[in-house]
Parts: sequence; structure tokens; C-alpha cells
Amino acid sequence: MQLDHLAIAGQSLAAAQAHVEEALGVALQPGGEHAVFHTHNALLGLEDGLYLEAIAINPDAPQPTRPRWFDLDRFHGPARLTNWICQSDDIVTDIAALPEGLGEPVALQRGDLRWRMAVPADGRLPFDSCAPALIQWDTARHPAGMLAPSGVQLRRLTIRHPEAEALKAILAVHLTDDRLRYETGPAALWAELDTPYGPRELSS
Repeated sequence: MQLDHLAIAGQSLAAAQAHVEEALGVALQPGGEHAVFHTHNALLGLEDGLYLEAIAINPDAPQPTRPRWFDLDRFHGPARLTNWICQSDDIVTDIAALPEGLGEPVALQRGDLRWRMAVPADGRLPFDSCAPALIQWDTARHPAGMLAPSGVQLRRLTIRHPEAEALKAILAVHLTDDRLRYETGPAALWAELDTPYGPRELSS
């Protein structure tokens, strides 16, 4: 497994996008609509093959037949960093090996992109949503390669949780990344990024 992208949620896409652009000082690019979950996003390409998405419920889309990913049905308050997503080469095997509750793979498509995402039945990921969501890209193209360079690079992602050491131990077998830090404390995520305007932060 490897880091794939970060998700910043908002009560509206405009709120989520404005939060990222104000925090980082760079403009996001248009994303699109997600079938099945009826959300929409805007995107920012990061260095090292990563990207960031601002995401929210699409108010013009119908109500989905299942809870939305990233627990967006229960999202409220200001826009903030809510999730980190890891890329898997074998999502079925990784789901079986990782904490119970990551969900089942849901097949999705937008344009030329096809992927599978592990989504819990209730939309909420384990460890109070501090566990990563899993994604498997089923096309050669990756969104990060389709986005304009932004000059923004992830320096560190801190995952804070009362059971952080347990989460670290579970993930360590499958995921090695020097940018990840685990801390014991109230559930939270904190991303430190280098930008053309100096170091900036996004947090939950």
C-alpha cells in the first residue's frame, strides 16, 4: 500500500475548496461528480504522485441508496481535513488483513478513470475515521498525473488517536512511509505541506 490522496470535506464544495485555497495559497482545479455516492469535488495535484481533493455532497444530485463515503451524511461544521486514502494493488486482500470495518469494494467510474473504493456500510471508517480508506485504481492513468503542477508537497501527515499505537502496528506491515506520524491523543488528522509560499497546514 502507499499514500494516494487526502480529502478535505465541507458542507458545500465551495466551502471545502475555499478552505484549501486559503490555507495553501493555490487554486484547485475542477473535479467532477461521483456516481453512487452523489458527491462532487475539486482537485489539487501534489508532488510525489499524490493529490488532494475538496469534497462535499452534491445538492443537485439524488439521494444515494447507501450512506456516502467519508461519513459525509453526518458532516457538519467548518471545512476540514477528514480522511487519508491509501492505494492498494489488491484491495480485497488488504481489506481482509486490515482493521475490521474498512468496508467492501465499490466499483466506480468517471470519464476514463475506473477504481474501487472500500466503503463501510455506515460510511464511517474505523478508529473514528482515522484509519485510511483504501482505493484500487483499475486504469493505468492516475488523477495526480492529470493535474497541473502546484508546487505543493506533503511533508508530514500526523494521525492522532487514543489507540494510535494499535493503528500504527496494524498498518506498519502494509504501509511504510516516512511522512506518516502517529500520536496518542484525541482523534485528529494534521497535514503539514510545503507550498510556493512556505509551510502551510491542514487539519481536522
